[in-house]
Amino acid sequence: MSTAIEFNHVSKQYRLGLVSTGTLRHDINRWWQTSILGKEDPYLKIGEINDRASKGNSEYVWALRDIDFKVEQGDVVGIIGKNGAGKSTLLKLLSRVTGPTTGTIHAHGRIGSLLEVGTGFHGEMTGRENIFMNGAILGMTRNEIQAKLDEIIDFSGCERYIDTPVKRYSSGMTVRLGFAVAAFLEPEILVVDEVLAVGDAEFQKKAIGKMQNVASGGRTVLFVSHNMTSVKQLCKNGILLENGQVAYMGTAEDTIGKYLAVNFEEINMPLLHRKDRMGNGKIRFSNVLFKNIKDEVVEAAFVGTYLKIEAHFQINDPNVELEKAIIACNLTDSYGTIIASWVSDELNHDFSNLKEGKFSLEIPSLNLRPQTYNVWLQLSIGSTAPEDFCDLIHPAAQLTVINDAVYTPGVNLKECRGHQALVPAKFV
Repeated sequence: MSTAIEFNHVSKQYRLGLVSTGTLRHDINRWWQTSILGKEDPYLKIGEINDRASKGNSEYVWALRDIDFKVEQGDVVGIIGKNGAGKSTLLKLLSRVTGPTTGTIHAHGRIGSLLEVGTGFHGEMTGRENIFMNGAILGMTRNEIQAKLDEIIDFSGCERYIDTPVKRYSSGMTVRLGFAVAAFLEPEILVVDEVLAVGDAEFQKKAIGKMQNVASGGRTVLFVSHNMTSVKQLCKNGILLENGQVAYMGTAEDTIGKYLAVNFEEINMPLLHRKDRMGNGKIRFSNVLFKNIKDEVVEAAFVGTYLKIEAHFQINDPNVELEKAIIACNLTDSYGTIIASWVSDELNHDFSNLKEGKFSLEIPSLNLRPQTYNVWLQLSIGSTAPEDFCDLIHPAAQLTVINDAVYTPGVNLKECRGHQALVPAKFV
């Protein structure tokens, strides 16, 4: 089997906040050293690893460092890792959106990229026009595109709007059409970056099925996702990235296991010491407790019983308006699939305890299968816009649900969305 993609000691360096080296003197120095004297770029020696959670001493950061791997033709590879690990940068290098600082990349065949919603689409052009434009970019002839046109439109579900400018599409419609173009125009290599999370459940199912068909047809797929269930279902092999470097390569299942093991170590750290979080820091979660109906702290909860998830936080900005707090709590399985989700604005809530630096989510009946779940927490003030998030920590704790009797099989839930399986829960 031939090699479809080959990364040879590829690195990508950026200077934080600036384009180029930031000064004319540095640019001239780089040009003199590399172009005239034939020496190595002097700014390659001073970069730091890409740890977004900690403050560094250098203005230069390695988004990727010494990436070295091969992907065989027809392989489906999942690329996983935390936010900021370098996954999207790697795909942008492969798609030639940007070039590597050092190293070489060899890709054999046409590459179809879907790196974000509407990649390569022109807002003033209609959906139909964008299909032909993207096909031309991929090197397809007009006749080849015309032969696939009806399939693309049908798969996207956007037939009614296909002659409407794309700028009037919703994000879901745009990603549907973008995925259909990338998948049906038959590139030898398909690069997909977390775009399936935008579509609805019906489209996600169709997209996963289409990607499986693409792979079974001998084409190569690189798939970036935080949904470990999708990675396990779709991918044969996996690559785990940490701080811009390859931490592990192996089967998809083994790679997911390594990723979850790293996360488990972080979960066991005190919350205030955790660096894998986002937000402006005006408020920081400091502890999570699980309590039973008697308000006693417990390490696990029985199926079908009352549970209180009590979260404590530290206020770092005395001017923060607690009365405008919006709190969300998710339960996910070990693969990151959301099992239940609660948002304070959507439920009855009484935040009288916020001034004491805590809040609780009360679940009268824990209708979950026995297993271990991750608890995700996030808190924002005023809105759910990114700039208003104070703290997001995924996951903040682990909850173990166990049977209440030896022969109890657990609750076999029918498919449901959000918090429906666990209502009536409330924030207090």
